[in-house]
Amino acid sequence: MKKEETNFSKKRYYEKKEKEFLIYGIHAVKEAILSEKSIQKIIIQKGVNKEIFHEIAQLTKGKDYTIQYAPVEKLDRETKNAHQGIIAFLSPVTFYSFEELLEELSEVDRKKTFLALDRITDVRNFGAICRTAVAMGVEAVLIPQFSSVLITPEAVKTSSGAIHQLKICKVKQLKESLFYAQQTGYRIISCTEKSKHKLNEVNLRGNVVLVLGSEEDGISNDIIHLSDITTKIPMSGKISSLNVSVACGILLYEKYRQNL
Repeated sequence: MKKEETNFSKKRYYEKKEKEFLIYGIHAVKEAILSEKSIQKIIIQKGVNKEIFHEIAQLTKGKDYTIQYAPVEKLDRETKNAHQGIIAFLSPVTFYSFEELLEELSEVDRKKTFLALDRITDVRNFGAICRTAVAMGVEAVLIPQFSSVLITPEAVKTSSGAIHQLKICKVKQLKESLFYAQQTGYRIISCTEKSKHKLNEVNLRGNVVLVLGSEEDGISNDIIHLSDITTKIPMSGKISSLNVSVACGILLYEKYRQNL
């Protein structure tokens, strides 16, 4: 790991790790917020009661930052350097507003496809999904602010750089964003093994948001109930479920096939 000291009034440290791009230290995180860097998550040590942390809380007020409080052991696992009780994860991509994107695309005369990922946290799966999404003409990928993947250099590598060609929308509440899309004319189609409807029997044409869930938890019940229809990938073998990135490829190809 490399450590770099800059010319700021206080030391600022950056740490490039394979799993994410991390900054640590009070002044480094404060400066990243002030310069409006794309921050995925901030972790603050529990029990730390310093005035600077209250200042950071004020700086992040009203912003779409994910802030977690954790014991010092968690911060120590993330970096071996002097983190001063705070670390932040920078995103290699810029996040888009889903509502603004929907409004912008409303003027475009073509059928649009969005992909929503519910509680998918594996960076390699996310990277593979993004690569397939770009290949299949997906407009954007929605991820929730909490309980979701951190977009890391590893995810970018797995996507073969496709993440940089795709609009990523981080939303506060995935259900609310899907409801908003529904009200603007998009059908919500959730892919779950619990569905009674086979993929090849479901109409995927038109403006749709296709929803995939994690292999462990699946799609949340609230989103299942919100969906216009659910569908499953029919299988004849002894394995009853697929890796989520593989399922995504099958789902998007069926959407592509129906549009031919």
